[in-house]
Amino acid sequence: MTDTNPQAQLQELRASIDNIDAALIHMLAERFRCTKAVGVLKATHGLPPADPAREQTQIARLRRLADDAHLDPDFAEKFLNFIIREVIRHHEMLAAERNGGSDRTTSA
Repeated sequence: MTDTNPQAQLQELRASIDNIDAALIHMLAERFRCTKAVGVLKATHGLPPADPAREQTQIARLRRLADDAHLDPDFAEKFLNFIIREVIRHHEMLAAERNGGSDRTTSA
């Protein structure tokens, strides 16, 4: 950013932020595509939607990564917890659909 015009600098920074936001959305979409596959696998084999040990490992890992990247580890943990809650919600829905579907087929 060599331009001394604050409006031009602001526009340039916002363009970068917009690109980063787009990348985040695409990465989250890919992450949820993978976690959906995990949810289907869990539902198919009767595994629980949540895995607290895995979650704790991931939180600790993300906190270390955040610290290394000079990002507030508390913020990173809150962000991951939000994602984990949403993934578990999806897994619970998949399990309920699977159980509901198998109940209907056995009672018919």
